[in-house]
Amino acid sequence: MTLPVAVIGAGPYGLSTAAHLRARGIGTRVFGSPMVSWRENMPAGMILKSTPSASSIDAPQPGHTLLDFCRETGERRFESDWDTIPVETFSRYGLWFQERLVPELEQVRVVSVDRRAADFELKLDSGEQFTARAVVIASGLSGLAQLPPELAAAVPDGPSAVGPVSHSSQHRDLAPFAGREVVVVGAGQSALETAVLLADAGAASVRVVARRKGAVRFGAAPDGQSRLKPDTPFGRAWSLYAFSYHADGFRHLPAPARRFLVGRVLGPLGAWWLRDRFIGRVHVSEGTRIGSARVEQGRPVLDLIGPDGASAGELAADHVIAATGYRVDLAAMDFLGHGLRTRLAVGAGGPRLGPGYRASVPGLFFTGLPAAASYGPVMRFVCGTEYASPRLARAVAAGHARWCRTRLSPGSAPPGALWVVARRGGGLLLPGARRGVWACPVVPDPSEPGFGTAGCLVGGCAPWRRAFVARGKAWGRPCAPLRRASVPAACRRVSDPRRNGD
Repeated sequence: MTLPVAVIGAGPYGLSTAAHLRARGIGTRVFGSPMVSWRENMPAGMILKSTPSASSIDAPQPGHTLLDFCRETGERRFESDWDTIPVETFSRYGLWFQERLVPELEQVRVVSVDRRAADFELKLDSGEQFTARAVVIASGLSGLAQLPPELAAAVPDGPSAVGPVSHSSQHRDLAPFAGREVVVVGAGQSALETAVLLADAGAASVRVVARRKGAVRFGAAPDGQSRLKPDTPFGRAWSLYAFSYHADGFRHLPAPARRFLVGRVLGPLGAWWLRDRFIGRVHVSEGTRIGSARVEQGRPVLDLIGPDGASAGELAADHVIAATGYRVDLAAMDFLGHGLRTRLAVGAGGPRLGPGYRASVPGLFFTGLPAAASYGPVMRFVCGTEYASPRLARAVAAGHARWCRTRLSPGSAPPGALWVVARRGGGLLLPGARRGVWACPVVPDPSEPGFGTAGCLVGGCAPWRRAFVARGKAWGRPCAPLRRASVPAACRRVSDPRRNGD
């Protein structure tokens, strides 16, 4: 029996990876709520910082870009770098992508993943337990929200949208802050846009607190960028070109350099279109950091420290929102079994990944934000799916070929396996076999109706999506063209075309 590949996560990276795996004919089970972070953990009215050309989820076939979605659904088209994309539109695009390319998505939660011999054992919150031969972690931002320790100490029970301190990911609706005083901690796009949306919602006062002097700044408009530098999804710059199109080289840098670059390249910076909505409406305290925080009579009070280390006074508000981003923490991925986590090699703040996004545990892969420590800052953005998904799927497919050679090699086929004989040309086409007759092991799948008592034969290593046996004859439909060298190793050349057994 051919074991599936499990993809954990149904955001842009999970959906893109699953689509590429399916296109390669690899059995895949995908788990998660589609686009949940975009639909539930980002405030209404938020605008994507990325341009339309950098906001498409990569697919293995054409016709699934953001522009294709807009054309098919009749939504406003986003084509120019001057166009800004509402988060609601992008969420609908992600759901459209999922319905078309990953329709078998299972909206259940994976509660545990453990290593069992050469495979993985997964448990779902539905109670089901199954085995997978490979696992792709694409869990996105879930559980990775970062709260400064000074704020965390003030709320022992954790941040809460209805408490004195929260994280920006805990707010979908900012209307409850109308008429209230709010402090936003941070200087990135999330902090600055949250502050603007609070002002739009009618907050009495909004103040941004940033550690560095001059931290609150905004990027250049499309017509303000140098034409002498190469174009990238993030703007024109040589460094951004390298990180966008040669991300594989990033993992060869020393760990301290990778950690530094992930934090600084494409770091805190407001979008060019946010400047006019921000200036004059939001107060700013730069060059001050939070020394400590406490809650008095339900109101948070911050003790600020200036750049010289001296006290900069106290700042009280009705609520504090920490827009301080996300940090990869394997311990926060509580679905990974303890034994599995301890076997993972880590470095530069994330799992250490090799070619094809492989982790140190064979058969385990990471993509999206957890892969940024190895593949660079492009993995923090949707456009990174164009680089990551095809390479990850290729690596999983290579592992599939090795799995087939081990599990379905001649003489060691599983119980109930049959040998299907195929000839190049004639009734059954075996791509890659130019001459001769080939025998390949396939396993009956009685759940597939409509093919008589023989049932449907699903080839674990045979290069067919489906192979059938009826009235002593075999035929099938190729999954995809294969090179001659790609004929599965489990298949063997035979001289007798009538041979159908081991």
